[in-house]
Amino acid sequence: MQLTIKHTTQYQYADPLLYSIQQLKLTPQNGFGQRVKNWSIQMNGQPHQHIDAYGNVVHTLVIDKNLSEINVTAKGEVETGLPHSETQERLPLTIYLRNTHLTQPDENIKGLANSVEIIDSIDALQRLSENIVSRVPYTKGSTSVFTTASQALDTGHGVCQDHAHIFIACCRSLNIPSRYVSGYLFTERGDLLESHAWAESWLNGIGWVSVDVSNQCLVNGTHVRLAIGLDYRDACPVSGIRVGGGAESMSVGVDVSQQGLTAKKQIEQIQQ
Repeated sequence: MQLTIKHTTQYQYADPLLYSIQQLKLTPQNGFGQRVKNWSIQMNGQPHQHIDAYGNVVHTLVIDKNLSEINVTAKGEVETGLPHSETQERLPLTIYLRNTHLTQPDENIKGLANSVEIIDSIDALQRLSENIVSRVPYTKGSTSVFTTASQALDTGHGVCQDHAHIFIACCRSLNIPSRYVSGYLFTERGDLLESHAWAESWLNGIGWVSVDVSNQCLVNGTHVRLAIGLDYRDACPVSGIRVGGGAESMSVGVDVSQQGLTAKKQIEQIQQ
């Protein structure tokens, strides 16, 4: 499957900015069943690019001008659904056993993990994802980027980010290396085109298994992988801090097309 993606992010400020740092993890890479045919990022200014500890391409944009608007556009073509090939790990697998604030397991998380007796197969990982969604159905707008896995499980509502965090917390509690993945999901309905999230777990003899918990499936040709990390904070596509600017509004738009099919998603403007 060949997907053409255009992802735009616009920040508008009531007052001029005094200073801003934007960190962007919006660049897909080859591997894990995908091949990048072309990709570019346009923004206000010249960013610094580096590769982080997880192997993600990171662009850092520093703005020290009196701007009232920041625009970021990432776009390109990615071929998906290709055979998976072995990739060299940058970090020891034990790194992915580390708990974070967002994935720290409590007794409820551990109980959910133990609902699947032995997690040593892909089928077992899928059963775990089914149990998670039955306990925490997808409910848009029910949580925030600060919600932890245990909080989402306790409230019984969440989105893809929460599902991934709960899955990761469960697996790590069973001593299974697991990590968070950010990216895009293409659907003809166009209802899940904003940044999507799923999880990967390492199974001995198999390698990394990518599970889209929210959609109850293994990651397939409809997914485009952007970044990985221990949790959302490590793999967040767009993050930043600022000084000045007053009230902020942000709008995000995603267009994805595949073989003549076009799906568009304009995320509602967020006022802060």
